[in-house]
Amino acid sequence: MSREAPTSPAERLTALRDAMREHDIDAWWLPSSDPHNSEYLPEHWAGRAWLSGFDGSVGTLVITQHAAGVWVDSRYWVQAEEQLAGSGIELMKLHPGQGDAPMQWLAENLESGATLGFDANVVALASARRLEEALSPAGIQLRGDLDLLDSIWPDRPSLPEAPLYAHDSTYLDESRAERLARVREAMAEHEADWHPISTLDDIAWLTQLRGADVDFNPVFLAHLLIGRETATLFVAPGKLDATLRESLTADGIQIAPYTDWASQLAELPEGSRVLIDPARLTLGTRQALPDGATLVEAFQPSTLAKGRKSDGDLEHVRQAMEEDGAALCEFFAWLEDALAQGETVTELTVDDKLTAARAARPGFVSRSFSTIAAFNDNGALPHYHATPEAHATIEGNGLLLIDSGGQYPGGTTDITRVVPVGEIDDAHREDYTLVLKGTIALSRAHFPRGIPSAQLDAIARAPLWTSGRDYGHGTGHGVGYFLNVHEGPQVIAWHAPVAPHTAMQPGMITSIEPGVYRPGKWGIRIENLVANRPAAESEFGDFLRFETLTLCPIDTRCIEPSLLDESEIDWLDAYHADVRERLAPKLEGEALAWLEKRTQPLARG
Repeated sequence: MSREAPTSPAERLTALRDAMREHDIDAWWLPSSDPHNSEYLPEHWAGRAWLSGFDGSVGTLVITQHAAGVWVDSRYWVQAEEQLAGSGIELMKLHPGQGDAPMQWLAENLESGATLGFDANVVALASARRLEEALSPAGIQLRGDLDLLDSIWPDRPSLPEAPLYAHDSTYLDESRAERLARVREAMAEHEADWHPISTLDDIAWLTQLRGADVDFNPVFLAHLLIGRETATLFVAPGKLDATLRESLTADGIQIAPYTDWASQLAELPEGSRVLIDPARLTLGTRQALPDGATLVEAFQPSTLAKGRKSDGDLEHVRQAMEEDGAALCEFFAWLEDALAQGETVTELTVDDKLTAARAARPGFVSRSFSTIAAFNDNGALPHYHATPEAHATIEGNGLLLIDSGGQYPGGTTDITRVVPVGEIDDAHREDYTLVLKGTIALSRAHFPRGIPSAQLDAIARAPLWTSGRDYGHGTGHGVGYFLNVHEGPQVIAWHAPVAPHTAMQPGMITSIEPGVYRPGKWGIRIENLVANRPAAESEFGDFLRFETLTLCPIDTRCIEPSLLDESEIDWLDAYHADVRERLAPKLEGEALAWLEKRTQPLARG
């Protein structure tokens, strides 16, 4: 007998518990993930959001018969508390370095002999191993052969069917065959016969294809199996036209149905050596491999190769930044005029107008993430998202934070700026200037090539720490090349694991985005994207520096000049001179006048 579709988080929680009892499962583990370990999910795999009502991009939901909680970091605490209200699911606050807290909670709250269930197809192999290590000593069994959501989610969205297209060769200085050859060289170093890849951005980079299966990220659902001489792309029928099929075949890539992934892995020859990355493949994929296969575990080679942009890539990124910066100037000129004229402007209007300005620029494809337009106290929520039901009007006095980005064939952008509305006070300016000092400090840093990226975090935080301030998110994430706005392997965050693959290498693009958040008052974040470039060679080794890629004025009306030293003012003036020189040829009228006004040298005391 079919179930009636549950309509509220509380009803869905009850339905899941009923399904758990039917299968003798004592607890259920539901991460924010899919078979590709994605950060941003197609709706089909957005089960944690559907079941709990909390729709932040990161969070782990754990359910027992008597308790339920969503573990999220400080970026989402206020949002989660509001969205979980009345659901029967508790907000569980994660602090830096406590990623395994939900596992520890299970070990403490489940009795020996209990069973934890999950869908092995959406749990990374590395995560499954940590679950085993945390729960086995407590006598808790793991079961990963079920997807209970299927039994309680009758209107579950189907898989996306958007067609694929080729990344324009104008923006590429390396062929598909050359990229596959680079991966095979790494396979040979490990004496591996096969290398399965499920991460969507790696597959898009290797195949030089793009899609629209995930909002804001030009990727597509697929798996890729690379052999020493062959390769197979597992993708849904109908997503590739005849021209793309011929192109892939010419480069030695066969096509197979997306649903054949597990069955074809099971048919690999006995004794095959298979190169896998436990953090980037699911337990379900591991279980599909033949028992006789020899696993060679190493960091996925395409991830580091993809992260290191070529000189040609970086030149296209610079051009994309100029188009993006021009769009921002058009938008901010409109915003200041609209507010001065007394027009009604809301956080939703900001998103609409900014997206329209970008859409008018050559090559614009889409936003690179959902725009954050947050006025006053909403800015204190780092991942705030205005909705038609809940948003602020930009009026009165305070600070407006705008975090946005665009996708272009020549690059992916991500920028945060904060502008004053009406009158602001000394407390606003002090917070803003200290954040700016952090941005400047890291932007002008030189550092040894190969330094673990996490070790750079303190440079940006030092001006804030000195005054007793801090922020709960990382300082920087990698950014793709017309790919995901969040990309590894590097991440600038003191609590991130220090590992060889996080080493800073030439060509990487990373964000620099320190902030200060005062709940109920305001939030400030200043974000630019930077590229690792050669700085110096000496008897002490090779050194790198950051080239600032983002082009948009930093609002000097929010600055307290007395808190900046001469070198910091020099950096800001030089940055604004570069912004003015490169964007002025692309602007005219009010936007050009706004650019010239907002890039004037900072008045010194």
